[in-house]
Amino acid sequence: MSTVRERSVPRKTVPRPPAATGRTGGRGGAGRGTLWPYLLIAPAVLGMLYLLLYPLARAVLISFQDFRLRQLILGDADFVGLRNYRTLLGDPEFWEVVRRTFVFMAVAVVAIMVLSTLVALMSERLGRVARTVVLSSLVLVWAVPVVAATTVFQWLFHSEFGIVNETLTGLGFDSYESYPWFAHGGAAFAIIVVLVVWQSVPFAAITLYSALVTVPAELYESARMDGAGAVRVFRSVTFPLIRPIFMLVLSLEVIWTFKAFVQIWVMTRGGPGEATTILPVYAVQTALAGQRYDLGSAASMLTVLMMSGVLVLYFRQLFRQEGEQP
Repeated sequence: MSTVRERSVPRKTVPRPPAATGRTGGRGGAGRGTLWPYLLIAPAVLGMLYLLLYPLARAVLISFQDFRLRQLILGDADFVGLRNYRTLLGDPEFWEVVRRTFVFMAVAVVAIMVLSTLVALMSERLGRVARTVVLSSLVLVWAVPVVAATTVFQWLFHSEFGIVNETLTGLGFDSYESYPWFAHGGAAFAIIVVLVVWQSVPFAAITLYSALVTVPAELYESARMDGAGAVRVFRSVTFPLIRPIFMLVLSLEVIWTFKAFVQIWVMTRGGPGEATTILPVYAVQTALAGQRYDLGSAASMLTVLMMSGVLVLYFRQLFRQEGEQP
């Protein structure tokens, strides 16, 4: 009888991780590894907080002080509570500026959203070459600096050398020969609205176009098979799907239009008279003309509060409508 000896199979050994060294080992090394990313981004975060929050906090503080040219130099401003806000809220001129600001915002935002939606719908239906040309043109318009675009519009509507007057005169409108556009409040207001709309449509149109291309083509085919026209397709298919992006663009345009300053300041400085003075321009005029930095800061804070109030009411209504939907 032969016996067979079983060969012992050596066990596989799992390599152990190397022992922790002094650089990364121990609990102290783990703690440093956890804190290291935060230490890396700390300078950027602190710089951002300083550049964004410090000016806001400083403006809030000045709005509660008696802060004029003397206080700017010597720094001995006295705390006056809500006196600056009571002065502004009791000034009829301030409420006229508020009314003009909301009219300017409403007209500009409606024009921006309508035109950008039409441009986005048109771009979706164009061929590849035509779409590339349109989108490239929008990007180029969007890239033009604000001051440069404002200067171009000033020359377009120049009373003596402007192309607009020359074109209208050539078409037979002799009354527009040497017409001073910026000397009439209504004309200057309309030119600024056109400028703001022209600068804002590219961003809104490109964003809405990016939302339109995500709508499935099968939904359009089903709607057309059911006999829906173009308006019904947009109202029942397109708009419900792009509504979040549409509302986001609308909110951004409200903010950007509400705080429009550079275009007005470069073109008219709020004139003629007060025809183009809106809240941001009014705040700067109040601070610089009479060296009333306290009233200017208070006007800026009221502008922020009003803009925030408009957005809060808008989002509240938006969320309520979405909650009522099945």
